[in-house]
Amino acid sequence: MLETYPKKLSERLSEDYERQQALFSAQPAIVQRYLETQGKQIAQAVVDGDPQINFSLPDRVICTLENVDQPALVTIPQNQRTRSAGSFINRFRKTELYKELRHAFIELEQSPDRAVSVAAGLLRHATVMHMVSHMLPAGRTVCYTPAEEDESIPFIPEDDGLEPESAITAATDAIAEEGNGESGRGNLLVPFVPYARKFFLPQWVAFGEHGEMLVKSVDEANAHIKSMQRFMEVLFLAVALAPYISIDEEYAKKRYGMLGQLVNQGRALAIYQVKEIINRIKQRAEAGSLNRGLRLSLPYFDDQDLKLAISHFEVIPSGRIMFVPGFVVRAVRQEEVKVSQDTRYSSSTRKHLLYLLDLLEKAFEAANL
Repeated sequence: MLETYPKKLSERLSEDYERQQALFSAQPAIVQRYLETQGKQIAQAVVDGDPQINFSLPDRVICTLENVDQPALVTIPQNQRTRSAGSFINRFRKTELYKELRHAFIELEQSPDRAVSVAAGLLRHATVMHMVSHMLPAGRTVCYTPAEEDESIPFIPEDDGLEPESAITAATDAIAEEGNGESGRGNLLVPFVPYARKFFLPQWVAFGEHGEMLVKSVDEANAHIKSMQRFMEVLFLAVALAPYISIDEEYAKKRYGMLGQLVNQGRALAIYQVKEIINRIKQRAEAGSLNRGLRLSLPYFDDQDLKLAISHFEVIPSGRIMFVPGFVVRAVRQEEVKVSQDTRYSSSTRKHLLYLLDLLEKAFEAANL
């Protein structure tokens, strides 16, 4: 009987995930280890952006066959095991390996040879499981709340009142520094500030609760942002190869934890840089070096692309025009109108950018330069 309504996407993904998990668990230990080794190699090539990857299917798998009641151990001929995806030409074409690999897996899974089809599915499964479970650091259990009710991504860490203010309670709460401790006393543990310990990976928190920088430089803060973006990119690649991995509990925990942290810290970096821009404008105005025009490049964090972007707008056209703070206010208000009507921004990104523009406006409304 045909289903009246299609199954929900989450139900289909759950079925795919559970089926692959059960198939993998049913394989002999030696086959599982082989799949894990091949999956690790493939995952590394995909994440590194290699143009090509060679891989091979296991020599045998347990699978079901037509007219056979019980699953059987089926051998895969040697000439059907060696496979590849991508080509060295892709380095010049800028073709991403994961797309070629996904196509290769789909073709193999559609093979009339049942053993080849099952082996390809198992190898795809081993690849994405390695990406999620072994290529990304484990983090803390966290809970975020949205800044406002209509925010699509919660990114404000909740304070459950259980976090100690100074004691080191877990390995993730401290960094072990080698070579700085006294002889015979092991490594020196340097704890993170309490606010950082509210995030998934405290070691990548660059800004505090009130926007203060916790690292030594903006370059270091940018490096932390890039590390978080890389983390999210690995998760994206895993889902692109096997959408059902989004059902995996560890995937969900890592995505939730890192997404909230990245948005929080990305916005904090943008706010910090805008305040730096305000200070530089005031300093240059005092020095009289802004009388030949002024064009601003305002950083903001795009929560759709998960990266810092730049909004460009002109404050004073080129020429011999004396700088007046009111010029900044006028230009900002004009830009606010444009941003509020620009449909390319998500609702939350638009609010974030308008907040940054408001910082600029207020800084020069009552400026006494």
